[in-house]
Amino acid sequence: MHEIEILKDVVIIFGLASLIVFLFNKFKLPSVIGFLATGIIAGPYGLGLISDIEIIDILAEIGVILLLFTIGIEFSIKKLIKIKNIVFIGGGLQVGLTVLTVFLILNLFEVSYNKAVFIGFLVALSSTAIILKVLQEKDQLDTHHGKIAFGILIFQDLIIVPMMLLVPF
Repeated sequence: MHEIEILKDVVIIFGLASLIVFLFNKFKLPSVIGFLATGIIAGPYGLGLISDIEIIDILAEIGVILLLFTIGIEFSIKKLIKIKNIVFIGGGLQVGLTVLTVFLILNLFEVSYNKAVFIGFLVALSSTAIILKVLQEKDQLDTHHGKIAFGILIFQDLIIVPMMLLVPF
């Protein structure tokens, strides 16, 4: 019986998402926002069409995996090597300066060092899946700014593990 519930939820998600994304595309809005709207509408705090949080978590993980896989198909190791300076220099500067700026601002408000560093880490990171999807939809992945964004996102994905090890609490 559990399988039927999952299938029902998948049909609801795909059906509603197709309709909403179609409408968003008509108004030249990013489909990522349409998918977010679908979740809000169908989820437990919207119309409640899907209420099993466990199923939602599983479907969300599958969705992110498929999205990143699709984007990964379009990139080669050669392209990544070409932008290695952007990855390490650009990404390092973006993350480092963001963490430092947030840390300094929060110190003005007497936030503890541990919390200031942690919040700096949070502010420094972006959603690779969402940003790459938007760039892909706008056919901007191979533009100069698309390559810079991709490089910085790759760095953020690499730096997340050391950040988790350094979280001070």
